[in-house]
Amino acid sequence: MNSMSQKRSVALVAAAVFAVVPASAHHSFAATYFEEQNITVEGKVSAFLYRNPHSYVEMESTDSRGATTKWIAEWFGSGRLSRVGVEPDTFKPGDQVIITGAPGRDEKEHRLHLKTILRPSDGFKFDHMQPYGGGRRR
Repeated sequence: MNSMSQKRSVALVAAAVFAVVPASAHHSFAATYFEEQNITVEGKVSAFLYRNPHSYVEMESTDSRGATTKWIAEWFGSGRLSRVGVEPDTFKPGDQVIITGAPGRDEKEHRLHLKTILRPSDGFKFDHMQPYGGGRRR
């Protein structure tokens, strides 16, 4: 094998390795969530994790008996959220929100794939079905 063929072989192997690495870090939402279903949860934000590849809204919901459940809503990555007007300071601990999303396949995990989020105190609303998400800043 001549040196040009070796270089091409090394380049092809390197390209294949780098093409696979990012793909393995990402998951299918349909594998984690029941995408054809929606549930709505209301509660207070405990944390807003603004990052890539996905951001998360952590919230605590209290039922009629006073029991508190921690929910985790998976959302877009920070770059995409920024393009629809959602920034790292958009949600703060204590914000009352209503989230609708696809429930997680393991109900004990209390996870959602976020589709809409509403903050009644100021009317902030994000809806994944509206152009650009419909998000508004505080």
